Amino acid sequence: MLFSRLCPSLPRLFSLRLAGTVASRRTEVVKQPELFSASLAFEDPRAFRVKSLWELLRALGVFRLCSLPVLVNNCGKLMSITRTLLGRRGFSLVLRPTVYAQFVAGENESEISRSMEKMSSLGMRPMLAVPIEEDLGESTGEKRYDDNMEAMLECVRMSYSNAWSKDPMMQLKITALISPELCVKLTTLMTHQSYDLNLLVRAMGGEGVAFPGLDEKEAAHFLCGLRRLNKIAEASVNKVRVLVDAEYTYMNPALSLVTMAMMKKFNKDSAWIWNTYQCYLKESRSLLLEALQLSKTEGFCLGVKLVRGAYMDKERKLAKQEGRADPVHQSWEDTNDSYNGSLDVMLEVISQKPENYRIIIATHNEESVRRAAKRMDELGMDKDGGSVCFGQLLGMCDHVSLTLAQEGYAVYKSVPYGSVDDTVPYLVRRAQENRTVLQGIRKERDLLRREFKRRLGLSG
Repeated sequence: MLFSRLCPSLPRLFSLRLAGTVASRRTEVVKQPELFSASLAFEDPRAFRVKSLWELLRALGVFRLCSLPVLVNNCGKLMSITRTLLGRRGFSLVLRPTVYAQFVAGENESEISRSMEKMSSLGMRPMLAVPIEEDLGESTGEKRYDDNMEAMLECVRMSYSNAWSKDPMMQLKITALISPELCVKLTTLMTHQSYDLNLLVRAMGGEGVAFPGLDEKEAAHFLCGLRRLNKIAEASVNKVRVLVDAEYTYMNPALSLVTMAMMKKFNKDSAWIWNTYQCYLKESRSLLLEALQLSKTEGFCLGVKLVRGAYMDKERKLAKQEGRADPVHQSWEDTNDSYNGSLDVMLEVISQKPENYRIIIATHNEESVRRAAKRMDELGMDKDGGSVCFGQLLGMCDHVSLTLAQEGYAVYKSVPYGSVDDTVPYLVRRAQENRTVLQGIRKERDLLRREFKRRLGLSG
């Protein structure tokens, strides 16, 4: 496992004891009757009464399109064809009031602020996301990475300097600042050798260090990337919580290595840098338990973004091509068990030391949301105590987000922003990654339809 590579002598006692405790408590919870609040049944269409008639109609139309597998699976090609036929301006005129307006906050700070002020008035908080990321073969050079850093520094500034900001968060993809190729090489190297977090911390501070296994050009790029991340972290500490996204398994160990080094340097008093755990991966629970132990050993606070995951099809295809075991759980039920088990682990440790640990329960799954709310109540945790919050994507799952906010929970919406050209690749990737969610939003569509009919006087 990753953190065993960082600290080969890492004791397992903590992990085993914690896992056993959580397992026994989880059994107790299962045996109890499900006494969820009626408000958390998420059945009330009044959550949508804050939306305009046009917003209801737009959401119904977009969700109808998103429910068609042939459109979601081929949305990249279809958008490319549409852009060619209509031209850049025509394409923007079609997309801006529809798909773009549903899922993107705006292009400039004025547009973003209007969206965020409305969100804030509904009790929800922004988690701004710069739509920049790279995969293998897309690397563009140091100048582009420096430009990406400047865009992220601007995201930090916007996140904390506006009236709608309350304990703001932002998302960050390391592959926007360090090449995916280098991340893959580091991941490969980590199977044979460990990397000391202190080495990376020193490099972030500007010290010249040697990175085992990297040639001169690779080491120079890695050093530049670490310094870019350091600038973003320095700008965000005590202002904005930076949630580092997980990506593909062939680079995730390197991404976590870098993120843990950032945590060691900047998470002394609170969790300002967070890591993401993808519970559709079989190793996710082990990685989370080892991260908890590493944070204790190295003396830093741990922030966790807990997601089910998004790259299932590609991960399985790659595993088959390379003749290795499928890293993804075999069934939806197994993924649910993984997610809920990891959620139990985090709520347990947070209830004991809320100052050391934080989690965002990033899910559109209503059962997991209710489970978390119930467990928080059992553990005597405040709904908005600062250590536990919920998160959903902008434009999706609003019946869950709005209801949670009305009930007093801390709720964030992942908010991409930028021009149509900048955000289309991001939206295409998110649509394909979340195709299961998009194709299963029948309940949200039904609630929207009921509210739409009520507005037209067709129902009570």
